[in-house]
Amino acid sequence: MTTHRIDTHTHVVPPVYSEWLQSNPAYRGPIVPWSKDAALEAFGRIGVDTGILSVSAPGVTLDTTIAREVNEFCAELLRDDPAHFGFFATLLLPDVDAAIAEATYALDELHADGIVLSSNHDGIYLGAPEFDALFEVLNERNAVVFVHPTALPAPMVPGISPGIVDFLAETTRAATNITKNGYHTRFANVKFILGHGGGFLPYAANRISAGLSPTADEEPTVDLLQKFYFDTALTSGPFALPSLFAFADPAHVTFGTDWPYEIRPGITAKFTDRWDDYGVSDDLRAAVDRQNAQSLFTRLGNNS
Repeated sequence: MTTHRIDTHTHVVPPVYSEWLQSNPAYRGPIVPWSKDAALEAFGRIGVDTGILSVSAPGVTLDTTIAREVNEFCAELLRDDPAHFGFFATLLLPDVDAAIAEATYALDELHADGIVLSSNHDGIYLGAPEFDALFEVLNERNAVVFVHPTALPAPMVPGISPGIVDFLAETTRAATNITKNGYHTRFANVKFILGHGGGFLPYAANRISAGLSPTADEEPTVDLLQKFYFDTALTSGPFALPSLFAFADPAHVTFGTDWPYEIRPGITAKFTDRWDDYGVSDDLRAAVDRQNAQSLFTRLGNNS
């Protein structure tokens, strides 16, 4: 098994967050148990040295107490065991002022490794002008932003949970809106990691690029879309990986698991173990497993 991985898509469920979900009548998803010991045991099985923790969907909704407590919980894990844990701080969008305050505190005082943002917040997608002020702050701090999908702002198809299809569409929507509104240029210091291999983005990159071209005479380019980073959570395998690596900059793919959330029991391990179904070279495997993440999170060592 490959070891020394950095997992940029692994989740945390602090007790205060779990209790908040259980008390929220609008939340109908799973309440997944989480503990430091369970995380370390999973890391050992998968060959992960360091997990950059984040709260999964639905995140927090305009609750400054919960967001701060989630970030303090993660910061304590980082302080106690920086070799094994890092974290993406949870913010409070669509309340931009509160999000700026929490981002400043988390990055400057708690030493968060980056920020996690949902694909949309109350139907407002990342890339929207409403969020420009936050991204000015993140740009000043050279922040890494992990884009995690959430439910579409529309009814789900009966019997098909958002995690099966909608999450992939959500990531693609957010990435397209970020690109359309010039974030790669205006906030060039921000590095975006798209979860789950970028959703449909690699597969549909030419179509999306053509649709974003200002005029019919302009030759579509995928260069801006290739500025994103992509994690491999629930994406490894002989179908998805060829598309991802045909599109993405090889230095922009990071290892991810989505632990402890699973579409069905055992699926995370099966996706993680399917590297051998696609001819990944040793150099590319080493880059994805660790080196590419090291370029984003320099505290975890040099890119060697």
